Amino acid sequence: MSEETNAGTVNEMAETLTVTAETPATEPMNDGRAVEFARDAYANIQRELAKVIVGQQDVIEEILIAIFTRSHALLVGVPGLAKTLMISSLARTLQMSFKRIQFTPDLMPSDITGTEVIYQDQTTGEKQFKFLRGPLFANIVLADEINRTPPKTQAAMLEAMQERRVTVGGKTHALPRPFFVLATQNPLEQEGTYPLPEAQLDRFMFLINVDYPEVEEEIRIMQMGTGGKGEELQPVIGAEGILFIQDTVKLIPVSEHVYRYAQKIAGCTRTRKPEAAEFCKKYLNFGAGPRASLGLIIAAKAHALIHGQPYVSCENVAAVAKAIMRHRISVNFTAQSEGITSDDVVKMILEQVPQNEPLA
Repeated sequence: MSEETNAGTVNEMAETLTVTAETPATEPMNDGRAVEFARDAYANIQRELAKVIVGQQDVIEEILIAIFTRSHALLVGVPGLAKTLMISSLARTLQMSFKRIQFTPDLMPSDITGTEVIYQDQTTGEKQFKFLRGPLFANIVLADEINRTPPKTQAAMLEAMQERRVTVGGKTHALPRPFFVLATQNPLEQEGTYPLPEAQLDRFMFLINVDYPEVEEEIRIMQMGTGGKGEELQPVIGAEGILFIQDTVKLIPVSEHVYRYAQKIAGCTRTRKPEAAEFCKKYLNFGAGPRASLGLIIAAKAHALIHGQPYVSCENVAAVAKAIMRHRISVNFTAQSEGITSDDVVKMILEQVPQNEPLA
C-alpha cells in the first residue's frame, strides 16, 4: 500500500477483506492481503502521527496494539509529554469519534455515563424520561488523570471498559463499536488522588510509560511548536478497518511452545507456586494472574501482525512483556530498598526464561 493511500481506499480494502458470517473463520489468514493491510495501515498511521508527534514510536505502537486487540491502555508520564495531543491526533487519524474527560474529585458517575431527564413532547404535552448520553459514548475516550476521581466514578468506568455498556435508570445502553479507553496518570503528585485498585488496573492491557524525549527530538519539538502551522493530519483508516484488523488478530496462529513461554513468564511471578523464580519470591508481594498470560498472547499476535508476520514467535511475546506485566506485579519493600522496579523484575524474567525451548 503506497504512502498516498487514502482513507477511502483503506476502508474499501477492509470491506473487501472483512469476514462475513458465511465465510470460514480461518479464511483471512489464508489471504496474505490481510497481513499486508494491517502492516500498511500501521505504517501509515505512524507516518501521519509523525506530522505532529516527535518520537514516541514505541508508545504509539503499544497504543495501536491495544486498539487492534480491542483493549484499553493506561499512559503514565509527567505533564507536558503530549499524551493528550497524541491520543486526540490518533482519533483524527483513525476517523473515530473522540471525547476527553478531565477527571476531578467531584466528578460523579452520571457525569460520564449520562443521565435521564424529564422530556415533554411539545405536541402532545406528554412527559417521559429521556436518556442524555454522556462523554463515554465515543469510539475513543481519553480519561485524563483517571486517578483523581473517587472510587464510585472509577467503578462506573469499570463496567464501561469491561462490558462496553453503561446502565442508567435500570436500562442498559451499548457503547459504540469500536470502543477504547486511553487513560492518563501523573506519577508525581499523589496528594488528593484515589489510586486505581488492582482490579481496575488489571482491566488495562497495557501500562505505557511515556518518557522524556531525546535531545534532538526535543529540539524538533521546539521548532515545530514555535513555528508556523504544521501539516494537517489525514485520515488513514476507519472503524470498519479497525474491526477487520481486530478479527484478523484473533486468527494469527500460535505454536504450543509460544503458549508455554508466555505461561512461564506469568507463572514464575506467582510467589507461592513451586514454579516461582527465586528473585520473584524475594522482590514481589504478589504475581500476575491469568489475564497477564492472555494479554501476552493477544498482544504478541497484534505485534506480529503489524510487523507483517503471519505467526507469533517468542520474540513477539518478549516485545510486549513489560507493558503487559509492569502493573500486574507488585514489588515489596526489599525491592524498593534496593531500587528494583517492576520493569527490572520483568527484565530478569525475560533473561531467565528461555525462548524456543523444545517441548518435553
